[in-house]
Amino acid sequence: MSAPARPHRPAPLDDEEALRRRLDAAVTAVDAPDVVLALSHHGHRTVHHGGTRTPPPVPREHLRYETGSASKVYAGLLLAHLTATGRLSGGEPAARCLDPRRPVGPDPVILTHLITHTAGLPRLPADFYPRALPAWRTNPYARYSAERVVAAFVRHRPRHRPGTRWRYSNFGVAVLGHALAAALQTPWDTLLAEEVLRPLALTGTALTATGPDADATGHRGDGTPVPALDAGGFRAAGAVRATPGDLLTLLEAHLDPPPGSPLAGALHAVRRPVLRRGLGHRHEHTLTWFRHPTGHGPMYFHSGATLGQQTFLGFRPDTGTALAAVCTRRFRARDPFVPTAYALLAEGVRGPAPGTP
Repeated sequence: MSAPARPHRPAPLDDEEALRRRLDAAVTAVDAPDVVLALSHHGHRTVHHGGTRTPPPVPREHLRYETGSASKVYAGLLLAHLTATGRLSGGEPAARCLDPRRPVGPDPVILTHLITHTAGLPRLPADFYPRALPAWRTNPYARYSAERVVAAFVRHRPRHRPGTRWRYSNFGVAVLGHALAAALQTPWDTLLAEEVLRPLALTGTALTATGPDADATGHRGDGTPVPALDAGGFRAAGAVRATPGDLLTLLEAHLDPPPGSPLAGALHAVRRPVLRRGLGHRHEHTLTWFRHPTGHGPMYFHSGATLGQQTFLGFRPDTGTALAAVCTRRFRARDPFVPTAYALLAEGVRGPAPGTP
C-alpha cells in the first residue's frame, strides 16, 4: 500500500509570486466573462482580474459591479450607525415606523428582526412570483414596487413569533429600508449616501446603473448579456453596485475603522455575534455578516448574486486580510465562484505584514 498523499498547503499570500499564481488559478476556476479579485493584507492591496471574454473598453477593476444580497451589509451598517448615534434603538416596531398611527400587537416585528432574518418573513412576498414571472429572465424585481413591499408586509402574518427562528429574507431587509426611510423622513438612497457612503469616501458606489462606461455588464450562463439590475422596491436588499476598490475600502474599514470616523462605533458593533444556528451552532451571525470560525479567529463574509453577476465580500481580523471578489456570470448549479473566493480568504495570509521587519 502506498503512503498517503500529503495534504495540499497553499503558498503564503505574502509571497507575491505565489499570490499571483493563486489568483490566476482562482480566475480560471471561476470561469466567467469578467472576474476581479481585490485583496488587502494589512492595507497592502493587490487587484487581479481576467475572464473568458475580450476585456471591456473600461478596465474591469474600474467598473461598478452589482452586489446583490451583499447590499445587506450596507443596510446593517446603517442600522448599527443609527443605533450607535442614538437616533434609533433597533427595537422599534417596523409597522409603527412605516405608519406612526398603526397599532401593533404584543409581539411586533422590530427593526433588528428584519436585518437578522428573524422576522418570520419568507424570502420574497407570496404575490411577488406571479407579478415578476413575465420579466423573470430580465428584471423581475423592477415589477414589484416599494408600495407593494410595504403592503405585503402589513398584511403578512408570521407563522412563528418574531425573533425565534432564522429564515433568510430579501423581503425583510427591503422592509427595513422602507422603515428606516420613513422613521428618518429621508429617502433610502439619500440616507445611505449621507450616513454610510460619504463618511467612508465610497465615491465608486451607487444604487442605480448609469451605463457601460461605469457599470459592468452581467451575463447568463450561456454568455448572453443581461440588462442592469433594477431592484424595484428591494433597494435596501440588493441595489448596491460598487467598484472593487470601493468594496475593499468598505472591508478595510471593518478591519480598522478610520480614526475619527463617525462610523467607528457601528463598524465595531457589526462584528459582534447576535445569533447562532445550525448543527453545533456553527453558523454565527452578526447584525450584517455570516461569521465562521477559523484556526485563529473568526472570518466574516457575505455573498450576493443577481441575474448576471456575483459578489463575495469577506474579511479576517486575525490576519488583517480582506477580499472583494466579483464576476459577471449568473449563478448556476455547483457554481465555483463563492467556494473559490471563500477558500482564498479562509486559507489566510501567513507571515508578517508588508514592511514589517
